[in-house]
Amino acid sequence: MIVIKSKDEIEIMAEAAMVAAKMLRDLPGFIKPGISTKDIDKWVEDYIRSSGQKPGFKGYGGFPACACVSVNEEVVHGIPSKKRILQEGDIVSVDLGTIHKGFYSDAARTYPVGKISETNAKLIRVCEESFFEGLKFCKKGYRVGDISAAVQAHVEANGFSVIRDYTGHGVGRDMHEDPAVPNYGKAGHGPKLVPGMVIAVEPMIAVGDYDVEVLSNNWTAVTVDGSYASHYENTVVITEDEPILLTCIDRDGYRLAE
Repeated sequence: MIVIKSKDEIEIMAEAAMVAAKMLRDLPGFIKPGISTKDIDKWVEDYIRSSGQKPGFKGYGGFPACACVSVNEEVVHGIPSKKRILQEGDIVSVDLGTIHKGFYSDAARTYPVGKISETNAKLIRVCEESFFEGLKFCKKGYRVGDISAAVQAHVEANGFSVIRDYTGHGVGRDMHEDPAVPNYGKAGHGPKLVPGMVIAVEPMIAVGDYDVEVLSNNWTAVTVDGSYASHYENTVVITEDEPILLTCIDRDGYRLAE
């Protein structure tokens, strides 16, 4: 069931999302070679708790950390560890969320660690671009499949693949609500978008093939062929007009959270 949010509920979600947005904006100043993925998780937890909100991920479905920190071939749900030390040339995806007055925010970015290859820089850029291609269809009257098709077209036109096993989703009192928002599909298909829907659109793409497998920790998904992956996500509100990006405060030309 798709839950439509009221104006008051969306205002609460915007407050939750602003903390997530600020973390994602500030993380590049913290991420560098030599830190551990656990260091990133601690930074995220301290940031959230100092804001007066609660970590959305810690304990969710049994997940043991406040952020999913996924390095290189890890697509999503990387478990932070003191033993996983970032190296020059790595790329790292940080997926995080908050809880505020019973509502969730959810967002992700992929960051370079020091100097990275041209291919991986393009991977990160195309993943972000594909989100904004999908955002063009996050409007009243379009369908979920219009978002999916736009993401897929941009990714594949640039020579990368779209991960099939994980999708975007609705966001609200639960972090994962209906509808599912795949990153591939056919335009004109799927649920119709209406004002008050709040969705997480989150392209996950890979340099090589899209097949993934889950490691023995039962969480971390990696590309089967070992190719690097990127992840970009925002919580988006469908309105009567242009969509609102709740978890983005650093992108010109779009209606952002205030």
